[in-house]
Amino acid sequence: MTDIIAGVELPDTPAVAAATEFLRERTGPLIFHHSRRVFLFGSLHAHTMGLRPDPELLYVSAVFHDVGLLIPFSGTPQRFELDGADHARRFLLDRGFSGSAAEVVWRAIALHTTPGVPGRMEPEVAATHYGVLTDAVGWGLDGLHGDQVEEVVAAHPRGDFKKEFLRAFVDGLKDRPDTTYGTVNADILEHFVPGFRRTSMVERVIAAPWPR
Repeated sequence: MTDIIAGVELPDTPAVAAATEFLRERTGPLIFHHSRRVFLFGSLHAHTMGLRPDPELLYVSAVFHDVGLLIPFSGTPQRFELDGADHARRFLLDRGFSGSAAEVVWRAIALHTTPGVPGRMEPEVAATHYGVLTDAVGWGLDGLHGDQVEEVVAAHPRGDFKKEFLRAFVDGLKDRPDTTYGTVNADILEHFVPGFRRTSMVERVIAAPWPR
């Protein structure tokens, strides 16, 4: 039976089922419910804006967008967004998706915290970003119908989201603080981790090995 939440039909495909199982098994309720809300809010915004993302690719993007906080992709420290994007690309390629489809999902996840850029890219990239913004900071809530928002949250409760979400970022990034350079993630470590100090671009230019 097809699930429909707030008028959004959740894709009924083997890849979606496998991604959902991965999310349930490898993350907790916080990331599970957040990721599904990102898909739903992203879908609602896409409809309002006249975007037509592939629902299956948008779902996989939403499912994997924060996985890198919990499951680094390799032993080499990199931005958590890239970890999640790498996981999603491998997931899709292992299931026979085209390289172009896998790359769209990779971009959606890799860029989901980057201000200004995703909205100028493919519908899946834009919709993932909009879904993340809505669930994390309330962007665009006033453009959604109240009953839609209530239905989404009823299906996937927020709980103590603000506190738990920020804690998940601290736990996922405190041991690789250098990967937050130039990103919004540095805001979180600066606020919560004693002794953390972000490096600015000004400092890097001044310290560059050039005489002037």
